[in-house]
Amino acid sequence: MSLPIIVGSLAALLGIALGAGLGFWYRQQQLDREAAARRAALEKELSEAQGRARQIDLQARDAAIRVRDEAESEAGRRRAELAREDERLTRRRTELDNKVERTEQREQALNKRQSALDKRTNEIEKLSADRTAELQRVAQMSVDEARGQLLAEVERESRNDMARTIRQIEEEARAEGDRRAREVIAEAIQRVASDHVAEVSVSVVPLPGEEMKGRIIGRNGRNIRSFEQAAGVDVIVDDTPEAVTISSFDPVRREVARRALAKLILDGRIHPAHIEKVLEDSRKEVDLVVIEEGERAAFEAGVPGLHPEILKKLGTLKFRTSYGQNQHAHAIESALLAGVIAAELGANVAVARAGGLLHDLGKAMDHDVEGTHAQIGAEFAARYGVAPEVVNTIAAHHHEVDQSSVEAVIVEAADAISGARPGARRENLEQYVKRIRTLEDIANSFKGVTEAYALQAGREVRIMVRPEDLDDLAAVRMARDVAKKVEESLQYPGQIKVTVIRETRAVDYAK
Repeated sequence: MSLPIIVGSLAALLGIALGAGLGFWYRQQQLDREAAARRAALEKELSEAQGRARQIDLQARDAAIRVRDEAESEAGRRRAELAREDERLTRRRTELDNKVERTEQREQALNKRQSALDKRTNEIEKLSADRTAELQRVAQMSVDEARGQLLAEVERESRNDMARTIRQIEEEARAEGDRRAREVIAEAIQRVASDHVAEVSVSVVPLPGEEMKGRIIGRNGRNIRSFEQAAGVDVIVDDTPEAVTISSFDPVRREVARRALAKLILDGRIHPAHIEKVLEDSRKEVDLVVIEEGERAAFEAGVPGLHPEILKKLGTLKFRTSYGQNQHAHAIESALLAGVIAAELGANVAVARAGGLLHDLGKAMDHDVEGTHAQIGAEFAARYGVAPEVVNTIAAHHHEVDQSSVEAVIVEAADAISGARPGARRENLEQYVKRIRTLEDIANSFKGVTEAYALQAGREVRIMVRPEDLDDLAAVRMARDVAKKVEESLQYPGQIKVTVIRETRAVDYAK
């Protein structure tokens, strides 16, 4: 290698080394300046932080001083209040001590007075005992014996006077009441003048021939089972010639079945599909009849403005009977009778007519709802906007609730008149005998009764009593009690007369 190249290489290396040294020195100087600047900034921030810390410390000290001053002020105020309260309590304690002292003084004075009164009382009791003993010695009778004898004499005289007075008043009131009642009832019946007594719903369907029974039954009983299931009734095919019987507790359902079976017999086509169609048509017909009969009843009775649901229930009564009496005709007749009686007595004719028309409304639904027909009908009428006074006539016509108006009494009387007329209702023998026997049992259940007989087909009960067990006033009271118990225990048309006979016999023997 030549010398110039070596010298050039050395010069280049030396230049590189010198440049690197100068660069390192410059970089070091720059880093020192940056470090000095950072140190100055940190020292400034530290100085500012120390200044803020001193300021916060001063503020905290000021706040602590202020809180301490407020606490001392509050403590002073509390000490002043406690001092005042202590002073007040001390004053009250002193007052109570004074009152206790005065009370003790009063008790001592009262004790002295009580001692004097006790001593005086003992003296009076001793004097009274001495006088009583002297009176007993003179009269030869103790105080209890004299008091008992005097009370017995007064009671005997008073009971006799009361019995005579009660009998006199009752006889006068009964005579006047019977006379006036006969006039009103006769006038009412004369003006209403119903031309029919009863109408009984029919459940027997006539047949054109005996062969029709086989067609009604169908193959293996198919037709009769379909009819019974669709109509909800029992069809009785027995040995009755040319007739079948429809049985159901629901009169509307029975009427639908009767109409449908009559149509099927007339048509001749008796099979399950046709049975359902005919039953549906019969239901629609009966629904129309129900609405028409309800409207007719309201029109004939003169009771406008009734809700359509109430009119439907009234129409349903067309197919309901009670002891053989048609309830639809009975409702109209009761309304007319109640209106005439109310007019005669100066009562509210509209309320009486409405009550008479609706009093048996519950009989249209008592098969489906629990409760008596009076209660059910009253609740139904109230639900559909019937006036409260009319609702009371419905609920009270069998005395299940108190009668709040004279119209309620009139409705009860009209119901009895319509149902008690001869032939208006019929009873079977078993029910009649049961009612008569119950009537006699009620009379015999009272103390002092020797015999009791039900007379006039249950319209009167005659009771014989022992005269030594009951006096005249007790006999009058027994008649009322028996009548009240009969009203509570029995359901009967019209009224039942209760007669109590107290017979005194004087017997002696000539020897």
